[in-house]
Amino acid sequence: MIIKEKREKKKRRSMETKSLAFMVLVMAAVAGGMWEVKMAGAAPSAAQCKEERSLAVNACKPVIFGKLPSPECCQRARVTHFECVCPNVTPKLAAMVDLKRILRLIEGCGRKVPRHYKCGSITTP
Repeated sequence: MIIKEKREKKKRRSMETKSLAFMVLVMAAVAGGMWEVKMAGAAPSAAQCKEERSLAVNACKPVIFGKLPSPECCQRARVTHFECVCPNVTPKLAAMVDLKRILRLIEGCGRKVPRHYKCGSITTP
């Protein structure tokens, strides 16, 4: 029973990591548009960032199962501060996603993807 619980926990962690990876790439896509807005306001607190990441991961979880981003997922992409997401992009996280697929999905959300934008360990083409 303990082994089964450990497998389930590992599976959940993997899904959350992949959802976060998707959101990281979404944030890279919206960074250009959000930068102007961000300059006018204060930076989000650590607690706000944690909440934004949690909401984004939950909204975009179906994407890791091959589904298209929901309207809620695309909305999270538009409102989540990239400053909250990009610092979490590690090489391990970046290796877990298909960048071309993610870029197509981001564009499907109606966001333009900036060229050569660096978000953690990922740089867009």
